[in-house]
Amino acid sequence: MKLTILGSSASTPTRTNPASGYLVEHGDTSLWMDAGTGTFMELARRTDPSSLDAVVISHMHVDHCSDLFGLYGYLAYGPSLARPVPVYVPRGGARMFADFAGASDGHVFHEVLRFREVAASDTAQIGQFALRFGTSVHSVTANVTRIEASGRTLVYSGDAGPGGDLQEMATGADVLMCEASLAGIRDAQTYRFHLTAAEAGEIAAWAGVGHLVLTHIPHSIDPEQSVDEASAHFSGPVSYAATGTVFEI
Repeated sequence: MKLTILGSSASTPTRTNPASGYLVEHGDTSLWMDAGTGTFMELARRTDPSSLDAVVISHMHVDHCSDLFGLYGYLAYGPSLARPVPVYVPRGGARMFADFAGASDGHVFHEVLRFREVAASDTAQIGQFALRFGTSVHSVTANVTRIEASGRTLVYSGDAGPGGDLQEMATGADVLMCEASLAGIRDAQTYRFHLTAAEAGEIAAWAGVGHLVLTHIPHSIDPEQSVDEASAHFSGPVSYAATGTVFEI
């Protein structure tokens, strides 16, 4: 399994780092996981977007989903031979996308993107990938995603605060790609819908993962600081999800 970082900036893209987006490949199966601002062009640099087997959206915040409209335009009006691509979204996500696109029944939007709403304990088989979804603690409905192929496992937190299904779903994963939006020690004033890097490290240690990859780090935080803070709680390898980095799982 191969994980390519298309972008990892929290909340907003920067000049050098798009928002959250990841390409996951194994054999002839490919997934675009989260479609944050700026990630469609990074995706298109690496593969023909029309060849995707599916898209997985963790939640309906702009920095995780807005570039799905780039794929829509490419499939409906671009150089590709349009074919429907499954898009897995949290409950309510299909209507939100359609409303923004002004896509009523029969619109070409629904011909090229086929939405499937998923929630905790739902599963899906996409080519060589077996997916399972869990609940994330966030300010909107959000999913944790576990992907397995040929005995290897990748878990992606999406955006998550403490709690929910993340720890259980990460158990035994080869790679946990976990958000680390916050720095320092949590106190009573710390935002409850994101994790600190230290908490990401604690989850990785509790779950016994092989490799922790930190993502969703805002431009105001030095990623090396986040890696250091996570490493204080997790003895395994810790990496930053820099755009363009490829992880072999």
